[in-house]
Amino acid sequence: MRLALSGGGTAGHVYPCLAVAAALRQRLAQHDEPLALLYLGVRGRVDEQVLAGEGIDFRAERASALRVRSPLRLARGLVDLALGAVQARGHLRRFHPQAVFATGGYASAPVALAARSLKRPLLVYLPDVRPGWAVRMMARLATRVAATAEDSLPYLPRGKAAVSGYPVRKEFLQAAKEEGCRRLGLNATARTLLVSGGSLGAHSINQIVAGNLPALLDLCQLIHLSGAADFDGLRQHSDALPEAVRRRYHLHAYLPEIPWAMAAADLALMRAGASTLGELPLAGLPAVLVPGAFSDQAANASYLADHGAAVVLPESRLAEAVPLVKRLLQDEARLNAMSQAMRSLARPDAADRIAAMLMEIAA
Repeated sequence: MRLALSGGGTAGHVYPCLAVAAALRQRLAQHDEPLALLYLGVRGRVDEQVLAGEGIDFRAERASALRVRSPLRLARGLVDLALGAVQARGHLRRFHPQAVFATGGYASAPVALAARSLKRPLLVYLPDVRPGWAVRMMARLATRVAATAEDSLPYLPRGKAAVSGYPVRKEFLQAAKEEGCRRLGLNATARTLLVSGGSLGAHSINQIVAGNLPALLDLCQLIHLSGAADFDGLRQHSDALPEAVRRRYHLHAYLPEIPWAMAAADLALMRAGASTLGELPLAGLPAVLVPGAFSDQAANASYLADHGAAVVLPESRLAEAVPLVKRLLQDEARLNAMSQAMRSLARPDAADRIAAMLMEIAA
């Protein structure tokens, strides 16, 4: 089978592609059928970096954001959309896929247009609860649409859409607390907080950690995924701490072993990107979610909070993060209830569900 993939340029878009590809490869192996993959994306984004280690062929196409306030940037985005569609069409014509799988975001919009023009079956996956403009446009072009949550269905074309859940890497199904503590050098008996701003980091969250580092480390051990931009500054804060305290601070610009970090943690303080809808439920990890501005994260955070699995903390109230984290870490009954609520949202078979849909439309 030949499958073309495209994501939105973030880890929350590329990892579902990889999870579905792995599930599809496993299905096809039962029939001794190989899987050929091509990924179309924008040069220099995180998906290109991730794919370099996966042995998947990457081809670049132009794309830029259209949900912007500047008329000049909007005009540029429209030009890039048209040029990107032409480039993607050329890549697809040469690769000749039996199906195209797009996980949303502006970077996959040109690919969807190209797939439609070539009459290739297109499966669009909505990782967030609420679709942005790109998914809404692509859903109209798609053969089928898969969604993470039931709450997404009212926004998608009736008759095309089905709930699959969020496809996650197999490591999230395997990771356990004991192994996570061993891999990351954690004290298995201490409370653990995971702080993350996503694959690129979140400056405002990093500032809160930097300004309250001694208080946080007095409360718990800390796994902090800072992103590259703030890493050096946070390292300076860490170096100023007494050695006994510093050992409780585990700072990483980027952490491939995030499944084990989530398994080891008791609570997360993080953004509410699409991956939180799949990874947190499989880990059963309660969270304080700080939705990013100008994104679809608010709906993701509300979805988890409405199910009792998370607490939403608006960016404007981020100064309340440390007292809130303290209250939650000291309330074991509430943490357990949130963890159970989070686990109830898990769909461990999501990647296999989408793989089955791809085989169906490819046939």
